[in-house]
Amino acid sequence: MTKVPAKPASAAVAAFLDKVKSTPVVRSTGAAGRLMFAMDATASREPTWDRACRLQGEMFTATQGIGALEIQLVWYRGLGEFDTSPWVANSAELVRRMTEVRCHAGETQIAAVLEHAIAETRRRKVNAVVFVGDAVEESADRLTKLAGDLGLLGVPVFVFHEGGEKVARRVFEEIARLSGGAYCPFDAGSAEMLRDLLVAAATFAVGGRKALEDFNRKRGGPVLQLTHHRR
Repeated sequence: MTKVPAKPASAAVAAFLDKVKSTPVVRSTGAAGRLMFAMDATASREPTWDRACRLQGEMFTATQGIGALEIQLVWYRGLGEFDTSPWVANSAELVRRMTEVRCHAGETQIAAVLEHAIAETRRRKVNAVVFVGDAVEESADRLTKLAGDLGLLGVPVFVFHEGGEKVARRVFEEIARLSGGAYCPFDAGSAEMLRDLLVAAATFAVGGRKALEDFNRKRGGPVLQLTHHRR
């Protein structure tokens, strides 16, 4: 039997960005774009957490000239530990807060992430949620209900899934679909791909599809495929 080759990283990025293109346009209000950056900080996530610490500065750099960006770091770990940072507007402060977090063994708390996103956007609009994780250990029905609530509020969830576990994939895809966001798998060696995806999400949070398309044309490479790729 012929083995089907795995989808290359560039194709995964293109598919993700193509989905981002179909999300609702962010309306400019003069306020900073707000991106909630949520990560599973249980023990299995430590390598990706460390990579994200090194890469996240590019999220701020990419949005210069488009508008201001504020990011809130959200994470869970250990036995029911769930925490958030204040909204920060510079990479140095975000790096400082990220490097203070150490990953501990524990179960997932994705529902708490989605509930927090709902509460935050009811106080002041959150333009997008980025979630990076590898597992789901909660009720899929509850998670998809919360994702649908975010969709009604116009808050897309961009899910970056490491490891490819099948049950988690199905749930993550539904979270992305129901919220109006996008799902993308990546592996432990895809640091460049993770960087491109985080930058794309930040650009979208600040300026919507138009800003992302402009960024694509300037950057080139796999990200450029947004304006040409069609499913």
